[in-house]
Amino acid sequence: MYTISILSQKGGSGKTTLALNLAGAVEAAGQVPVVADIDQQGSCKYWYDRRGKATPLVISAQAVALDEVIRRSSENGADYLIIDTAPQSESTALHACRVADLILIPCRPSFVDLKAVSVTVDLVRLVRRPALFVLSCVRPRDRTLPDGAEDFLRQYDLPVAEQRITHRAAFVHALIRGQTVQEFDPACVAAAEIASLFDLARERLGEPAVEQRREQQMVRLVS
Repeated sequence: MYTISILSQKGGSGKTTLALNLAGAVEAAGQVPVVADIDQQGSCKYWYDRRGKATPLVISAQAVALDEVIRRSSENGADYLIIDTAPQSESTALHACRVADLILIPCRPSFVDLKAVSVTVDLVRLVRRPALFVLSCVRPRDRTLPDGAEDFLRQYDLPVAEQRITHRAAFVHALIRGQTVQEFDPACVAAAEIASLFDLARERLGEPAVEQRREQQMVRLVS
């Protein structure tokens, strides 16, 4: 099982949207996701409770209990645990960093958000875990501003995801309906963006291709 923590000390960066829709991408790929909501606002859990479907499973958890959440998720067959963290809570973020196989740092291409990202970077450096910036809430057809934001982020010597997450109505409509964008409209651009970001995350994690995973599973079954 892989653990992805979505981390930003700046509120409004799109962490919850990214967490839920990445879980949708995991499920669309035929794998099992679990979302751990360790934000006291509980937005992921609220979405799940209103949704009326068992999957993707969302659980509320305390940051200090993440080791137990990881153990139980793995024992129950989860392929990915996605952790949605709280803004402006360094202790909570630090726990999420320490257990992560990959940290995604969503950041809007704005002066205020770019200025605030240094606090998150300090936490990532402290735990020395792999991390990836994700430009989020990018305006469609806006190239100049995101390009400048990427240039700014590169000063931190952390990679920036090639796939940007655009500010699209599909994300809003999906969450209001208790859906992921993959469920709302599998053919929409928003769903394609999330799927592309998930592919990039899998590449960073070194996850075997689907065919290779099946071969490994068969070996375990016959051994």
